[in-house]
Amino acid sequence: MERIVFLERNTVDAEFRRPRFEHEWIEYGETERGQIVERLRDATIAICNKLPLREPDLSRLPKLKLIAVAATGVDNIDLSYCKSRGIAVCNTRNYAKHSLPEHVLMLMLALRRNLVAYIQDVRDGKWQQAKQFCLLNHTIHDLHGSKIGIIGYGSLGKAVAALAASIGMQVLIAERKHAPNTREGRTEFGEVLRRCDVLTLHCPLTEETRNMIDVEEFKMMKREAILINTARGGLVREEALVEALQAGVIAGAAFDVLSEEPPHQGNILLDQDLLNLPNLKITPHVASASKEAMQTLADQLIENIEAFMRGEPKNLVA
Repeated sequence: MERIVFLERNTVDAEFRRPRFEHEWIEYGETERGQIVERLRDATIAICNKLPLREPDLSRLPKLKLIAVAATGVDNIDLSYCKSRGIAVCNTRNYAKHSLPEHVLMLMLALRRNLVAYIQDVRDGKWQQAKQFCLLNHTIHDLHGSKIGIIGYGSLGKAVAALAASIGMQVLIAERKHAPNTREGRTEFGEVLRRCDVLTLHCPLTEETRNMIDVEEFKMMKREAILINTARGGLVREEALVEALQAGVIAGAAFDVLSEEPPHQGNILLDQDLLNLPNLKITPHVASASKEAMQTLADQLIENIEAFMRGEPKNLVA
């Protein structure tokens, strides 16, 4: 009988049906790193989300044969070790194809239209004291007619591109950074940075993409440009972002992800003075967390497990 252990049940707000084979199901709301081996000791199937599963722990789990990730990103999994040990790893895909692009659109609108600043003005009584019908003390820009640069053109990047095009934005799909050639339909990485009004990130975090946006990249961007990151915090060097915002190198940024999550030890972007800036918006990794998206994820994850047990594995990454 299979022993399935869900290490981070509270990260998915959805109902999980039980797999259609004989099994024992054990779930924990949260799991600390020091609890991994104890909780997976007799597990044959592990379900995780962002909890790091690395060789020092995996090497002590001889019964484990499948890691089912309740997310698309798998940078928290030691894939090389899993491949060497024959531990299969599968992820969930395309579940947030509506939720995340809508979140990106919300962040773009909030920044381009100075939404939070205007809401705060009303709360502070400034409209009530105005001498005319409108209080126009923050610049407002349309998204229609502006250029959006998309870095990472998988299912989510494509969904964001479609949504952006539907409201009249010009879409630029970035070629990989340092690529020797530019593929048809793509635009050279640096040119995208120089031309776009909105830059949005949708690529995985790898050694090649870590700190992909740094001081030099910010210098290439328009001073009126905004940066949206709903992918992984490590794609952007956060210290460079702070410098760019404070010096007016770019107009604004909105992040749904940070380099360390949860930020128990703090984060430079969570400094209170920065959080008070009208051109910096931080949300707590919820872009993909609509009820609809989470239920799609839950259903797909169980289907992945069942397919593996049938000998027909799907969505394998290792």
